[in-house]
Amino acid sequence: MSRVYRHNGLDETLMIPSGKLAAATDQFDNLDKHTQWGIDFLERYAKFVKERLDIEQNYAKQLRNLVKKYCPKRSKDEEPRFTSCLSFYSILNELNDYAGQREVVAEEMAHKVYGELMRYSQDLKAERKHHLQEGRKAQQYLDHSWKQMDNSKRKFERECKEAEKSQINFDRLDNDINATKSEVEKAKAQLYLRTHMADESKNEYAAQLQNFNAEQWKHFNNAIPHIFKNLQDMDERRTVKLGETYRSFAEAERRVIPIVSKCLEGMVSAAKAVDERRDASIVVESFKSGFDPPGDFPFEDFSQNLSRTGSDGTISGTPKGEREREGAPGPRPDPKHMSRTKNKLWLFGKKPKAPSLEDFSHLPPEQRRKRLQQRIDELSKELQKEMDQRDALNKMKDVYEKNPQMGDPSSLQPKISETICNMEKLRSEIHKNETWLSEVEGKQSSRGDRRHSADNHHHTPQGRESPEGSYTEDTSQEHHTPHRRPGPPQPGNPNPDPHEFDDEFDDDDPLPVIGHCKALYSFDGQNEGTLVMAEDEVLYIIEEDKGDGWTRARKQGGEEGYVPTSYVEITLEKNSKGAVTYI
Repeated sequence: MSRVYRHNGLDETLMIPSGKLAAATDQFDNLDKHTQWGIDFLERYAKFVKERLDIEQNYAKQLRNLVKKYCPKRSKDEEPRFTSCLSFYSILNELNDYAGQREVVAEEMAHKVYGELMRYSQDLKAERKHHLQEGRKAQQYLDHSWKQMDNSKRKFERECKEAEKSQINFDRLDNDINATKSEVEKAKAQLYLRTHMADESKNEYAAQLQNFNAEQWKHFNNAIPHIFKNLQDMDERRTVKLGETYRSFAEAERRVIPIVSKCLEGMVSAAKAVDERRDASIVVESFKSGFDPPGDFPFEDFSQNLSRTGSDGTISGTPKGEREREGAPGPRPDPKHMSRTKNKLWLFGKKPKAPSLEDFSHLPPEQRRKRLQQRIDELSKELQKEMDQRDALNKMKDVYEKNPQMGDPSSLQPKISETICNMEKLRSEIHKNETWLSEVEGKQSSRGDRRHSADNHHHTPQGRESPEGSYTEDTSQEHHTPHRRPGPPQPGNPNPDPHEFDDEFDDDDPLPVIGHCKALYSFDGQNEGTLVMAEDEVLYIIEEDKGDGWTRARKQGGEEGYVPTSYVEITLEKNSKGAVTYI
């Protein structure tokens, strides 16, 4: 944009740099927007890191809660010793360590990435604000110089126009013959005044223009390039910081890889440590009862009281000729002794009365031995503690006696007496449990000796060992096969004493058999006191239905209970009162 002014025959051209100013302003605005976008992008990445570390923290917390949920809450003595369980607990420990490494990753990201980004973002904002303020100040100063120059230019323009008007008015009056001399002199003075003012405006405008051009050169060659360079450096440093935080983000994950790998290797090692044979042996050792297998049940001949005729010679299941050769049947086993023999098989039959729990006599022999040994060990540890406490008190008493100022020796005597009393109680408990343990080990040794003796003399058996060490009186069971039903004892075979080892059992005699029944339907027997039975199963009747719809029965295995009367077909013995049979 240019404008030509004429003054005293001189042409002067004044250039107004409006295009350059607009371009500079546009570039400054573009840098303002770009630097703001850079800070926004940095803060967006910081927000991403924050959400990522929150995920890591929540993940680690959930893993720890999961480990805590499935970790055993029992004491170490009650912990299972199976390799599968131990391996699972090892995996839980490794998983807990793995959760700790996820927490380390979250802490690294929070400290070295997110925290660093947020601090750097605040620094960037402050630096950007400073540079933009400097640019605005430089722009405002240049605008102010331009306005001063523009005002002086406009003033110079106005003065030149007024001088031109005075020149025209003077020329008109000077050529007018009718104009008076005073009017010509006045017009001449006015022209001189306007010309002088125009010259002053010209000088002022020239000075302002020179000043503006100098400021404009400084602005576009020094100030603005310096500010733009600072903004460029700031943006480059922002980019470098982003690259560093990207690397730190990855390094936080890579640092824990070795430990995470060890955790995973530990899990694999725990999986390889699972040993099915060892677990099976632990189960066998834990539940080994020490009982011998139950003896065979004797054959009970319910046909002994039936009259035999010449035509009915095989009612007992033995050929008539064979019975004549064998002679009269052998003596019937003592019902009382048979009832005691049955009660001894309580593991698979009728359970005896619950004994006292103090000596663990309610447990199988092997389990009872383990529990007694465990209690003896615990009592021995307590006794050792009491002995240590007694020795410590005696030493303290000796110190007090030698140095009375430290304490009164007699004040320790009650505590010493109490400790000695506790020691005596513990010794008594240990002796009592050792007695029970000796009894159990003696019985187990006795059973082992009897089993060894029976193996060496199986050709002439005198009885059969029961699960608890006693013998039954049926000797014919030692040689029968599973497909042949044994007959009654031979007359020539000696019978053992029917009351042998009776002093070991104090159970009441079972009810006598008064008949038998056949199950028409199966019954699950879920309620207490009921008996489970399968369809077509044969049971012994030991108590008739008393009007409540239930009949008391006994299985061949000895288990007793009530069954619904409508579920069975009952056959009662005609002379059940006179011929009582025990199982």
